[in-house]
Parts: sequence; C-alpha cells; structure tokens
Amino acid sequence: MDTNNFTNRHVGITTEESPYMLETVGVSSIDELITQTIPANIRLKEPLDLPEPMTEREFAEHMNELASKNEIFTSYIGMGWYDTICPAPIQRNVLENPVWYTSYTPYQAEVSQGRLEALMNYQTVICELTALPLTNSSLLDEATAAAEAATMLYNSRNRTQVKAGANVLFVDENIFPSTMAVLHTRMSPQGIQIVTGDYRAISFTEEMFGAIVQYPNEKGSVEDYREFVKSANEKEIRVAVGADIMSLVLLTPPGEWGADVVFGSTQRFGTPMFYGGPSAGYLAAKDKYKRHIPGRIIGISKDTYGHTAYRLALQTREQHIKREKATSNICTAQALLASMVGFYAVYHGAEGLKNIANRIHSTAGFLAVELEKLGYKQLNKNFFDTLYIRVPEQISVNALREIALECKVNLRYFDGGEIGISVDETTQLTDIGVLLYIFAGAAGKDYMLEEAIPEKRYIDSLFIRTSEFLQIEVFQKYHTETELMRYITRLGRKDISLAHSMISLGSCTMKLNAASELFPLSRPEFQNIHPYAPEEQVEGYIELIENLSSYLGEITGLKEVSLQPNSGAAGEYAGLRVIRTYLENKGEGHRNIVLLPASAHGSNPASAIQCGYKTVTVKCDENGNIDLTDFREKAEANKENLAAAMITHPSTHGIFEPDIKEMCDIIHACGAQVYMDGANMNAQVGLTNPGVIGADVCHLNLHKTFASPHGGGGPGVGPICVADHLRPFLPSHPVLWGSEENTVSAAPFR
Repeated sequence: MDTNNFTNRHVGITTEESPYMLETVGVSSIDELITQTIPANIRLKEPLDLPEPMTEREFAEHMNELASKNEIFTSYIGMGWYDTICPAPIQRNVLENPVWYTSYTPYQAEVSQGRLEALMNYQTVICELTALPLTNSSLLDEATAAAEAATMLYNSRNRTQVKAGANVLFVDENIFPSTMAVLHTRMSPQGIQIVTGDYRAISFTEEMFGAIVQYPNEKGSVEDYREFVKSANEKEIRVAVGADIMSLVLLTPPGEWGADVVFGSTQRFGTPMFYGGPSAGYLAAKDKYKRHIPGRIIGISKDTYGHTAYRLALQTREQHIKREKATSNICTAQALLASMVGFYAVYHGAEGLKNIANRIHSTAGFLAVELEKLGYKQLNKNFFDTLYIRVPEQISVNALREIALECKVNLRYFDGGEIGISVDETTQLTDIGVLLYIFAGAAGKDYMLEEAIPEKRYIDSLFIRTSEFLQIEVFQKYHTETELMRYITRLGRKDISLAHSMISLGSCTMKLNAASELFPLSRPEFQNIHPYAPEEQVEGYIELIENLSSYLGEITGLKEVSLQPNSGAAGEYAGLRVIRTYLENKGEGHRNIVLLPASAHGSNPASAIQCGYKTVTVKCDENGNIDLTDFREKAEANKENLAAAMITHPSTHGIFEPDIKEMCDIIHACGAQVYMDGANMNAQVGLTNPGVIGADVCHLNLHKTFASPHGGGGPGVGPICVADHLRPFLPSHPVLWGSEENTVSAAPFR
C-alpha cells in the first residue's frame, strides 16, 4: 500500500478486503459493479478536469500558503459577529475531537445521551438568558432564525387574523442588514408583506400579525421596547426580538418585558468567526408556540427505573414526518457548535459570564468617554458593547480609515459618515490605546492612555438585569480545565461516533472527516476573520472559495456556484428561490407547482412550501423507483403552471433511476426546471453528474460528500450549483455586494 496516498490512508477498505466485498454482492470488479448500477446513458465520457490529488503533506503546505494570504486585523465591525475566546479545553476536546465531530443526529437516543445532555445544556442557557421557557437545540444563524420566527408568528395567527387575511409584518429599520435581506427573501413567497420604519412611530393596523425589533439595535442602541410590546399585544400582534446573547447577561431579558419570541446568534459564546460561519442560531419562545417552533427540541424523560434520560421531543412537528404540511424545512442545524456554546457556559458559569459581559460593557463605556474628550460624539444614550460615533466636520473619515488600516484595525463605516465600534471579550487595554491613537491622530491630537479601565456601568438602571440565571448544578461544577475535560469525556463515552465503531444507521453522513482536512479549522488565520473584512485582507479565503466553487462546478457539471446556503435544506430553498426568480423574470411567475416523488426526503416538500409552491406527489413502484407513467401524466396535467420537479438521484432508496434523463426531458418540455437533490452525491462523483443528467440546479451536502464535519446534526453547508441561465439569480448579499436579491444566509459565504 502506498502510505503517501491519502485515499489508502483515509478510506477504511483495504485492497485485501475489496475482493471479499465484491464477491458478497456478486461481481468480480468495481467497474462491473458500476456498470450494473449506473445507466450507461448518464455515465461521464471523460474523467473530471480536476487538479492532481495531494498527499496529506502537500495539502498541509497548500493550506499554510492560503492561511498566510489572510491578514488578521482587529475587527470592531460587529453586525452579528464578534471576536471571542474559545476555551482551549473546548477547542481541544470538542471541536478537534472525532468523538464529537463524527457523531450523527441523535435519532437513536440510547446511543446519544452524551450529546443530548450537551444540547440540553445549550437549551438551558438560551431559555434562562432570554427568560422564555421554550427553545430548540439550535438553528442555522441569526438571519434565518429571524425568518423562522416570523413564519412561526404567521402560522400562529388567531382565527380573527386568519379570517381577515392579516399578512403584514412590521420590521424596525434598525435591525442588521443581513437579517432584513433574509426576511425579504423568505417572506414574499409566503404572501407576507414587510413594512419597515421606526418602531416609535408605527401605527398598528388590523393587517399586521407580528413585529420584529433588535436589542441592542444594529447601531448599538439599547431601546426601551416595553410600551411598544404592550401596545402590540393589545392588538394581538406578537413581537419577536433579535437579541445579542452576551448582552442578555447584563440587560433585562426580552422575556421579562413581554416578547413572544427571542432569536439571535450564539457565535460570541466561544465560536470563532470563521469568516462568517458556521455558528449556532437560537430561537426561544413562549410555551404556547411549542407546536409551531421549528427545529429539534431535547426533552427529559425517566426510564422504568426512574433514571433521567434525554430524548428528541415533539418529533411529530418535523419536516421528515409532516412533509408538505411542515411549518419549517429545517432538517439539521448547528449541533456541534451548540454543544460548544453549552460547554462555554458550563466552563464560565453565571459569574464568569457576568465578568465577561461587564468587562465588555465597561471597556466600551470607557472608550466612549475618552472619544468625547477628543471631540467625537457618541450618539447612543444607552449601549452594551457598540458605539455609534459622529465624526466632527473638520475631521476626514477617509483619513481616519487610513490610519486605522495602518494600525490593522477594521471599523464599521456608515453611509452618513458615522463610525461603529463593537467591543468584544478579546478587547484589552492595549487595544483601546490603539483605537484612541487612531481617533486622536485623525483629529490632529496626541493621546497617551495612562489609566486602567474602571469597571463601571454606562447605561440606565431600568435596563439592568436583576434576575438570576444558570444556577443549576451543571453550571457550577466544571470551572477548571480538569473538571471540564472529564465532564466532556464522560458525555462522549455515552455516545456512539466513528471514534467508537461503525454506525448502523447507514446514512450517507456516516463518514470520517480526515484529521488533515480539519487541522486548518484551528488556525487563527482562518478562525479570526470577520465576514465583512475588506477583500484585500482575505486573499487566502477568496482563493479557497474560488477553488472550491470551481471544483464543485466541475464535479456537478453546473458551472455557476453559490456557497451561501448554510445547510442542505437551506440549499433546497435557495435552489427553488433561484428557479422562482428566474421564472418571474421571464414573466412566468404564475408557475407554482412542483412535482415530487413519494420517495423524496421530507425537506423537499417542506422547502417547496416555504418557497410558495404547491406540491404534487408522483407515485413510486414497489421497488422505490419513480413511476414514469404517473410522472408524465402529472407533468402534462400541470404543464401550464409547472415550475419544477425535485428529484433525488440516486433516490432515497439508493437507486439510480433508469428513466432519469427522460424525466428531465419531460419537465423541460413543459417549460419547467429540474431541481436535483444532491444529498446522495457520493454515488455520482466522477461517474455521472446532474449536468449530464439534465438538471438545472442542484444542492450539495458538504458534510456528506466532502469534508465538513456533521457533529451530531451540523454544522452543514448546502451550496447550490446552477446552469448558466440561472446564474444571474444566485444569492446576493446587502453588505458585501450591495443587493438583497435572494439572500438566504446572514453571511455571504458559509
């Protein structure tokens, strides 16, 4: 065996074992097996045009080269991402540990008790910090959590509102731009109209069913929403609040002033920024929403001996059971990172979190006072960590920016000339000295930092949290590295992952992520990069993204690629949204029907419904193949209104459909598009591909076919690949590319 060959090292099947496996399935060679399995008319005629494979050493050197092209600046941009400290025992024992990053979604609770307990810790953190009784075990990110919250409120309208057709969602103008963009993408197909404005001036109408505000808002101001919420609730209008999770350690939680839903990101609880993801989104709600809340919920039961046991609760809500009747297409979320968030809170405990939050706030307040001395104006009366600075007319913002870049500092620059500064837990006294040097230099003044940062509050007392949180035992016991390491190890021993054995569930997710593929995740040049960092600082990331997009385009035969969708289900939605926009652009927006085989994964019909489509189910035969006659009849019957067909290939049963090309021809003859679910792309790579078969768009589950760790239900990435005619409608981004068109994620790239 060539020990330098990555495949020989990585894939568990040896040359000696292959003949026995082939004999078991009744063939003499792998080529014979492939010939019998994949129809000849969809086989690739030429090998893929990809670079020569690397050895692990060559790959490490390549990643070192890419990392060296990224520049680590100190970023105070904020907008949902903040530098954070991932405690070393968590990085070492969770993020870098195959016991945690190779475990599968905990459908089998009896072999998942460790990660279920870790996720229960996460849920406890979210419930107690938001002061709401119900949460799920993570969502994809803050912006998509906002969309899920809005959809949940819409589906929870009372009878009077449903009868009146109440479909207006008020969104305060001071929410993060990425959240606003995703809301626009996700709401319009469901018939929900968005009205934006100043929450202080809005007049509630009978057409409204919900409202969304940010706390603190996108400029950092902590607003008093109590009267707003009271007025909304008097008219049966429910309020969702996007809240910074770290701020809730110090600020009065929204659940205590009447919010129905609180959502946000937990990124700053120990998850590196990773140039925009992934990180765990959260959503908490009042108990009355338990039948509508999306995602998975971990519950506690007792066995027949009275022992505590964890399980997945309320599974009947999930899309794989409810299909087209599901209220969300969420399949998995960010379980690995949610587990890390839970361990972060366990490690610090309530007092540790208070120390971090108070230090962040005191540092921001001290900076505000010192900037005032230099002639700058802090426009936020109340704030937690983010300053909104007015620059005097005589000072050039461009000159200030140049000085900042020379000092390797990124600030947020508003169109009106104001500057945003978001302080985080990594900000030290020396960092404040650099900031004040920058602002003093722009003002033509000298500044020397001569005093320590006093612990002080710069916010009205009415905003200060008085309720306790995280007082249960697990958050009080494991505050040393030894204790935490042993706790993490004990939980890991309760699970089955690929570090223990094969996993009998048999999912295509059950693959080992090679250690050499995951080493780069721990490099600071990849961890500590803000997603809105200037392009010239992220040349290594851009090259990596362009390389990956090129490879995925070649592999799928669909050359245009978007890496924005942050899960397989999000990829489904993004692909359908691209199709919808394309048809609307052609003047065929009336096309609203999607054909789906009965064998389709439950997220397919759920995604179609979320995109505003109606679904028509096609029968399958006794072997699980799509019934071609029924497929043709239903396509023809709906020809004038057919938008797309969603086909998983190979099918969920593992079958290459013998009539797949004919199905694509039927759909195209009807003027519709073919969406291929790439969940089973493992079986296609190098042998066939969606482009050759005839698909117009497909999504890929990178955690299945490629190298993204699954980690007990995420992180996942679900990029979409499209034919050239769909390229103009791929997801954009309001911050990086100046457009909201089909934005499906908070970050431009995932």
